[in-house]
Amino acid sequence: QVQLVESGGGLVQAGGSLRLSCAASGRTFSNYGMGWFRQAPGKEREFVAAISWYGASTYYADSVKGRFTISRDNAKNTVYLQMNSLKPEDTAIYYCAATARTYFTSRSGDYDRWGQGTQVTVSA
Repeated sequence: QVQLVESGGGLVQAGGSLRLSCAASGRTFSNYGMGWFRQAPGKEREFVAAISWYGASTYYADSVKGRFTISRDNAKNTVYLQMNSLKPEDTAIYYCAATARTYFTSRSGDYDRWGQGTQVTVSA
């Protein structure tokens, strides 16, 4: 099993950047596909980005494509989300999640492990 802890959230002005990190415990990190989700107040949790076991494939929601980059370092048991050109509508709690499924999925129900979340606030 893997446990996840996010960090790197904060307050940033529109157009700015943040990098989120998700540290995983456990020796089987590389056996999990990883994803980032977010949830804004009053809205459902939504998919942001995902990366395959060894980082060969990445997937993005249309709303963040071209602005966000997901990556992972299996030697450090860490997955990252680099967020550039941030917009006020990116404001949300960002969650890191792990899935044992061997195919890409953007469904939150397909992810088995979740972090506690980190707040990202983008001011206009």
